[in-house]
Amino acid sequence: MGDTFINKTILLVEDEDDIRSVYAEVLKDDGFTVIEASDGLSAYDLAVNKFWDLMLLDIMIPKLDGIGLMKRLAREDKLDSRPVILLTNLGNDSVIAEAFDLGASGYLMKAEITPDKILQEIKAYLKIS
Repeated sequence: MGDTFINKTILLVEDEDDIRSVYAEVLKDDGFTVIEASDGLSAYDLAVNKFWDLMLLDIMIPKLDGIGLMKRLAREDKLDSRPVILLTNLGNDSVIAEAFDLGASGYLMKAEITPDKILQEIKAYLKIS
């Protein structure tokens, strides 16, 4: 574990085990608490029942996709203006626009991102230096 303790919790929603594991390890090593979900229904349950500061959300996940998850959380007023960063390989501008309309704070292209860059982005959204 890292030398610092960051009192922030990340809800990491990613269906690919290897990717989720790497992201979780990097975040934990930097002092974040990480709650993990591999599908949209599990993510919904965690989002409603656990405290989190930022959600890192893959759009293409089983059972309830990222857009569906955001719609459900927004409809039930469960996002509370907390940052949601989308992870995607989709180049579909309409899907990304819909996510922003639902309250997404930003998005990262999975094919172009490194774990360290994700860490940088999360810290920027949470205003951590």
